[in-house]
Amino acid sequence: MPPPCKRCAATRLINLDTAQRIGVVSGGLVGGAIGALRATAATQTLSLATARFPLAKLPAALIGAVTGGRSGVRITTSLFLQWLPPGSGTPWLCLACGHSFRQSHPPLAAAH
Repeated sequence: MPPPCKRCAATRLINLDTAQRIGVVSGGLVGGAIGALRATAATQTLSLATARFPLAKLPAALIGAVTGGRSGVRITTSLFLQWLPPGSGTPWLCLACGHSFRQSHPPLAAAH
């Protein structure tokens, strides 16, 4: 359960670690799709006769997808580095006021 926001006491928070993982994967997928599309885009309009994907463009599509995926991951990672607050603990982002902070973990009790 998320802690309340330290600025506005709202309880609508998102864990930035989880959001970063989802964002990096999504950035890789979207970047890969964009890269594959750019690598295989036709310069002329497609007719019904040429609407199928030509297998000769498959290597270019794969290279474009890998390159675009790497770019998407790099961009997403750099954006999250700007949002993450400094320090240790779990990073949280308040969805009400936009304040980001870290909640430190309590020390573990010694086992008896």
